[in-house]
Amino acid sequence: MANKQATYNKRGSTKRASTSRRTSARRGSRNRRAKRSSGLWGRYPRWAWWIGGIAVVTVYVFLFYHFFVGPTGFRWRALYGDAEYPEGYEIHGIDISHYQEKIDWEQLKNAMIKGCPVRFVIIKSTEGSSRLDENFRENFNQARDYGFIRGVYHFWSNKSSARDQAYYFLEQVHLTDGDLPPVLDIEHKPADRDVEDFQRDVLTWLHIVEDRYHVKPIIYTYYKFKEQYLSAPVFDDYPYWIAHYYVNKVQYKGKWKFWQHTDAGKLPGIKGYVDFNIYNGSYYDLKQLCIGSNNNEKKFEEDE
Repeated sequence: MANKQATYNKRGSTKRASTSRRTSARRGSRNRRAKRSSGLWGRYPRWAWWIGGIAVVTVYVFLFYHFFVGPTGFRWRALYGDAEYPEGYEIHGIDISHYQEKIDWEQLKNAMIKGCPVRFVIIKSTEGSSRLDENFRENFNQARDYGFIRGVYHFWSNKSSARDQAYYFLEQVHLTDGDLPPVLDIEHKPADRDVEDFQRDVLTWLHIVEDRYHVKPIIYTYYKFKEQYLSAPVFDDYPYWIAHYYVNKVQYKGKWKFWQHTDAGKLPGIKGYVDFNIYNGSYYDLKQLCIGSNNNEKKFEEDE
């Protein structure tokens, strides 16, 4: 009996010790977690946490502005089907090249931009002194056949002379009455030429082409490029087609005829995206700008 009692006391003592150890272990675990938690906060001073929080909020505000409020937000909305375009303009058009691949002109002729028909199509023809856009011939003919006012642009290259580029353009492109004046697309200045020499080169192209068609060519460029490299008064005599994307109002302060306001337009008949443009005037004004109109002094005879 004494042995049983001793055994019982021993078991009870062992059980109490085990329970005590488990309780102590749980308390120790909680204490360690509390220490780790307080250590995370205590590792950095309070001002550091404030700076971190402000940084996170700043990044969030920047991203929200970038994608939903700022200029690039227009492209974001255009890409995801909620496009917003400048208000107050009724004459819309597009510009195309081989990048739009084969166009379904039957669908395109009924396309609308902001409830307005597509009035004009400006087509890439040449680049430099030897490169013809692979879709130029078809696009050029189809635009006229489907009733669009058509225009043609040459893409300036810094790798060949202005004279060679002008004569190559005239060799490949034969505009007729009712077409828009020829367009010079110029976006880059050669690094090895100063501004005055560059301007003389541009004027060489413009004068050669103007002598052929008896209308002043249209200059296409970005508004900052215009202000930086084409600010000489002589260039103010030419109609301007200004590229300025994802804004409600073009920031160029001078006179302009066309505004390319997005490169993320979508229209039936065209795969992928296409540039949208606005004409700064009425449809009558657009027709008067064309070659052979009464507003362009005199008609020309095409040199076959």
